[in-house]
Amino acid sequence: MFNVVLVEPEIPQNAGNIARTCAATGCSLHLVKPLGFSVEDKHLKRAGLDYWHLLDIHYWDSLGQLMEDKSGARFHLATTKGGNYHHQAGFQPGDFIVFGKETKGLPEELLKAHPEKCLRLPMMEGARSLNLSNAVAIVVYEALRQNDFRGLS
Repeated sequence: MFNVVLVEPEIPQNAGNIARTCAATGCSLHLVKPLGFSVEDKHLKRAGLDYWHLLDIHYWDSLGQLMEDKSGARFHLATTKGGNYHHQAGFQPGDFIVFGKETKGLPEELLKAHPEKCLRLPMMEGARSLNLSNAVAIVVYEALRQNDFRGLS
């Protein structure tokens, strides 16, 4: 249904939780290198539990490579610096929802080049960000809601 992209994820538990969310919702997971952990990491495997066989996972050497290869696709950039809220995105099946690394987010030059694609979650003033796996779940379920949870029971 949708494509979740993690750019240079650093924390295996977050990636494992996100993998589980993707597996349970039918989303594809795209991991952009370098990864801050081994895909054999026990914390990654434990967080994903027994959902790995349901997961459609792809690995990319760079975000540029992914965006070039999928140049006809729609990309949404999740960032605390976005001007639009996540529920305003108008998600369509096949869209790519891109999340940055836990400590730095997405590259500033990418966000400045595509401000119309930037989405944010509403938060209290002074709050820096949500946990990455929580942010992914919120945005994915909003995208699914906008598409009547097609394919899910």
